[in-house]
Amino acid sequence: MKKKILVIQGSDINKINYKTDTSIFLGLEAQRRKFDIFYYEPKHLSFKNGHVFAECFKIKIINKDKTYIQKIKKLNLNLSKIQILLIRNEPPFNQQYLNTTYLLELISNRVKILNSPKAIRDVQEKLFSLKFKKFMPPTLVSENLYEIKAFFSRYKQIVVKPIEGYSGNDVKLIKKFSKNKVNKYLKKYNHVIFQKYISKISKGDKRVFIINGKVKGVISRVPKKGSILSNMSKGAYARTININLNELKISNLIAKELKKNNIYFAGIDFINGKLIGDINVTSPTGLKTFYDLTGVNLAKYFFDNI
Repeated sequence: MKKKILVIQGSDINKINYKTDTSIFLGLEAQRRKFDIFYYEPKHLSFKNGHVFAECFKIKIINKDKTYIQKIKKLNLNLSKIQILLIRNEPPFNQQYLNTTYLLELISNRVKILNSPKAIRDVQEKLFSLKFKKFMPPTLVSENLYEIKAFFSRYKQIVVKPIEGYSGNDVKLIKKFSKNKVNKYLKKYNHVIFQKYISKISKGDKRVFIINGKVKGVISRVPKKGSILSNMSKGAYARTININLNELKISNLIAKELKKNNIYFAGIDFINGKLIGDINVTSPTGLKTFYDLTGVNLAKYFFDNI
């Protein structure tokens, strides 16, 4: 019988929080389904003699008193010989990330890759949401100082975030326009997203999970005191919450569009009923947290529907 192989392209395995990590949670479910699990970082991907290889660790996920990884052996794996590959490394979506999508696209007709490397390129996490701008707070994407100053004058308190940003990095609340500060930000990032501040972020956001075109669950992430960041990596905590009918309607519209664009797994975020523009497709997180809060294992649904 042919071995079933699942490969995870992820970030530094030595820095993973195994207790909450979605990649490891998905890998554990695949392991229960008798897959051999392999793990590599983007820098270990190569094209050689017409084939795509990755220098991988074969791993075993131990889930007893605590979750941890056992590295079994290291080998150079021909990725066209496997069944499933999960692209799970964190952004930024830089040139290295882009290069991996081109290399993996070469084997996408033989291997099930989630999310699709071409789809990840096409669905930019911050800008794809502009298709749904009527559900968002007032938003400006620009590096034109005149436009930016006018936006500040109208909305007073503004959240600024880089288009290629992730995990809340360099997301700032600005309460007063400063030409020098804005210029410094633009020099670093070029086009930037400016968005009207929603003060109810202090009560938490809503992270909605979309798998295979279906809305499958939601959690709320509440920023730590004094912060506007709902990212758990920035100290936010998660709690259970319900999705309201309007949010569900918007989520279903986005889910349908994502499936049409060949995105299998995504996370979208709301604050006070407003879509805030982050449509997470490169490495959506939160499935383990959702399981811990609700007892519902969406990793089972993830693999049942591949």
